[in-house]
Amino acid sequence: MVSLGRVAALVVLVFSLGTQSVAAEPARPNVIIVFADDLGYGDLGCYGHPTIATPNLDRLANEGQRWTDFYSAAPVCTPSRAALLTGRLPVRSGMCSDRRGVLFQDSARGLPSDEITLAETLRGAGYATACVGKWHLGHLPQYLPTAQGFDRYFGLPYSNDMDRSPTAPRNASVNPKPEYFNVPLMRDAEVVERPADQTTLTKRYTEEAIGFIKANRDRPFFLYMAHTMPHVPLHRSEKFVGRSRRGIFGDVVEEIDDAVGRIVQTLGELGLDRRTLVVFTSDNGPWLSFNEHGGSAGLLRGGKGSTWDGGMREPAIFWWPGTIPPGTVHEMGSTMDLFVTCSRLGGATVPDDRPLDGVDISPALLGTGPSPRQTMFFYRGTKLFAVRHGQYKAHFSTQPGYGGEPAAKHDPPLLFDLGRDPGEKRDVAKDHPDAIAQIRKIVEEHESGLVRAETQLEERLTPQ
Repeated sequence: MVSLGRVAALVVLVFSLGTQSVAAEPARPNVIIVFADDLGYGDLGCYGHPTIATPNLDRLANEGQRWTDFYSAAPVCTPSRAALLTGRLPVRSGMCSDRRGVLFQDSARGLPSDEITLAETLRGAGYATACVGKWHLGHLPQYLPTAQGFDRYFGLPYSNDMDRSPTAPRNASVNPKPEYFNVPLMRDAEVVERPADQTTLTKRYTEEAIGFIKANRDRPFFLYMAHTMPHVPLHRSEKFVGRSRRGIFGDVVEEIDDAVGRIVQTLGELGLDRRTLVVFTSDNGPWLSFNEHGGSAGLLRGGKGSTWDGGMREPAIFWWPGTIPPGTVHEMGSTMDLFVTCSRLGGATVPDDRPLDGVDISPALLGTGPSPRQTMFFYRGTKLFAVRHGQYKAHFSTQPGYGGEPAAKHDPPLLFDLGRDPGEKRDVAKDHPDAIAQIRKIVEEHESGLVRAETQLEERLTPQ
């Protein structure tokens, strides 16, 4: 005869196993994506920088995941941001061009309204949504964040080096004053300050983000915090002047790190830290032509504007305490994957009426399996320059990020083994014709089904 004590123990065990099964499915998280501008692969302490102190990001990397092979979808601002928010290569949405690499203050168009953004999918699932910081997907009312799924917007509609004053000196970008660039600071669809006081932007972005988090503590929320910095001209608040051994660039990055720390502290104080996925990454690589005012790609080759890995491989940190197992992840991922992954984690509907280039990387995040991403396409404008599949990357064309040199075409393509040679120094094409053949087949399949949209970047407003 079974004793009552053993029956009680069995009931407790069954109940415990049942609750463990339920807990294995993570609850819908709040989502915070922090997107730096022109931050290089080697610009954080946790990615090896010796003189920029980033203790808050280092902590998130230690408690969460640091990805080593994570890519933006483009080497410059506008197409990169469009790809993150839509999960699609910019050639599909028209958010790229071979004549104008990004949108400008005189651009007449922006992200088409029929594109579906991460803000729209998550808002459809009941999330509060806010964009804080740099937008750069169209500054006219029909293209602003409030027309693209965001409840609230506070930030600059394009890059901080635009709307240059005709009286600004030639070296305005490296010896800047706020009045040198007549950029507008906007709240929703209204200009609230012009020119924006760029010395206080990072601080005010952080305060805006914290206010949004506090106002929505009782419902799921999505915060897209796209910092203006460290894009030149570099500005930081008075508290961070002279803070870093790396000079003004280091000061700017350390203020961004402090901003992340303040947001994470707020999550902890509100009891939201274990219910929030925080992602930190960058839109493209460092602007190397600005020397000490630009960042570093570490051991990677090239920088902003190029399809070498230094132009598109980015630091990427994922933090969700109690859900994401800590560690360094050597799987491949992309900013485009955030659209699919965050939509599904948030219980939102992923659109099935259009091709998506993002994939769901939650198996790698949650420790249940590998990342499904095996291939990455490297576009410069509308042209496919390179493809990575597995450890091999083939370059069909190469061109420096800036400087006016024409593109060099390669047939057979240059081939690099990124496992052995992440700096892309030794061409191994002669030794691996099978790898080249496989990548050529991938390109053929990709291009056979690719529908290129009309570019949105070239039409200009008519001068008044």
